[in-house]
Amino acid sequence: MQPGSREWLEAKAAKLTGGPAAPQPAPDRNVYAWHVAENRADLFLAYCTTAKASKSELPEGRVVELPRELAVGAEYGLTLLESSSAPRAAAALASYILSNDGQQVLHKHGFNAPLLRRE
Repeated sequence: MQPGSREWLEAKAAKLTGGPAAPQPAPDRNVYAWHVAENRADLFLAYCTTAKASKSELPEGRVVELPRELAVGAEYGLTLLESSSAPRAAAALASYILSNDGQQVLHKHGFNAPLLRRE
């Protein structure tokens, strides 16, 4: 929240994920929980869904919500391509995502589910 703080933090942060040289855990491991368990990191800044998944693998970990002024979010869209090689399957998936069942899956995994009907 102070000028230059982002640059200062980025310069000192270890970049353990997202790049081609980043160490990779076994396929069944959560990358963030793995780095913490292996003492490569003391903490990660991550989306809530990622934090929840890490917590399930690393129960001794703790999820701390950032103050509103530091919190970020993501907005997702849903698009069907006219040039799809499987238009019926794509339309079926989109319909499922927009259905109440699909919205329940999103909600269960920590995403906003604006079309979810609470019964």
